[in-house]
Amino acid sequence: MKIAFFETTKSDEEYLRPFFLEHEVFFSPDPLTEETVSQIKDYDIVSVFIYSIVNKAVIDALPSVRCFTTRSTGFDHIDVGACKERSIAILNVPYYGENTVAEHTFALILALSRNVHKSYARGLKGDFSADGLIGFDLKNKTLGVIGTGHIGLHTIRIAKGFGMHVLAFDIHHDVFLSEILHFNYASLDEVLSTSDIVTIHTPYNERTHHLINKGNIGKIKKGALLINTSRGSIVDNEALIEALDNATLAGAGLDVLEGEEYIKEEQQCLYENCSPVQARQREQDKNLLSRDNVVFTPHIAFYSKEALDRILETTKQNIIEFTLGQKENCVDCLV
Repeated sequence: MKIAFFETTKSDEEYLRPFFLEHEVFFSPDPLTEETVSQIKDYDIVSVFIYSIVNKAVIDALPSVRCFTTRSTGFDHIDVGACKERSIAILNVPYYGENTVAEHTFALILALSRNVHKSYARGLKGDFSADGLIGFDLKNKTLGVIGTGHIGLHTIRIAKGFGMHVLAFDIHHDVFLSEILHFNYASLDEVLSTSDIVTIHTPYNERTHHLINKGNIGKIKKGALLINTSRGSIVDNEALIEALDNATLAGAGLDVLEGEEYIKEEQQCLYENCSPVQARQREQDKNLLSRDNVVFTPHIAFYSKEALDRILETTKQNIIEFTLGQKENCVDCLV
C-alpha cells in the first residue's frame, strides 16, 4: 500500500518508517491542503494532524484513498460526510493526552491566579516590585468544567487536589463518577454564573460552535477566569474580547484561538488577498494576545513527550490493523 504522513517531524519519520518497510511511504512536514494534495494522488492511506484541511476538494483529489487517520482525538478538520459518500474510513487517537491536557489547563490557571506571566514580564524589565500582583488561592473556589470526557474528568481530579468545588456541564451525566469524584452536574448557565474559573473540555462540532457567545458570556460570574484548551471556535472571539473589555472576565488562559491558523499564515497574507474573515480573526487574535490578563500558548496542551509517544504508537497500530483488514479506533466505521 501507499501511505502518506503529513505534518510530521524528523523524529516522527524515524519512529514510523521502520514499521512500514513493505509499503511505499511519503512524509511531509506540511499540512495536507488543496495545494499539497497533488503529491499523493494515488495513495491508499493518509495520516494527518490538526492543521490539515481534509475537505471535499482534497478528498475528491484522492481517488485511491481508503482511509484517513488523524493523529488527534478531534476530527473536525476532516469532512466526515464526504468520506461517508466514498466509504472512506476515518481513524483517530481517542486516548493519549487526558492527563497531559488537564495538567496544562492548570498551568494556565496558575499563571493567571498567581500572576506568574506578569511577574516574569516585569522581571525582564528589571522591575521586581509586587504592586498589583496579588493573586488568589484555588482552595474553596468553584471550577466550572464544560465537558466531562476523559480530559474533563482528569481536570476535575486535579481540581479536587487543590481543594476546589466543581460544577460540570455535559449532555451526558455519569452519576457514578460524579459521586466518586464529588462534583455536581449543572446547566451551562449555572456553571457560567457560579464558577470562579470556567474551563472548556468539549469536542468541537456543529453543536459546540460558539458555545460561549455574546448571548451567554455576560452570564459568567463577574471577575471569573476563562480557560480554553479544547478548540478555538468553541468561544466566539468577539464575545471574549467584549467580556475582557467590560471586566466580566478578569482574564483568560488560551491554548487555542478562533482563527489561530490565520496567525500561522500571516506572512502569506502579506502577498495574497486574505478573506475578510481571515483578516478579522487575525486582528482579533492580535487584540487578545496583546493583553496582560491573557495567557496564551500555541496549541501545545497536548505537547508532552509521553503524549507524543502515545500518539505515534496508536497511529502506527491503527495503520497496521487497517492494512490487515481491521479498523481500530474507527470514528465512524463506514466500510
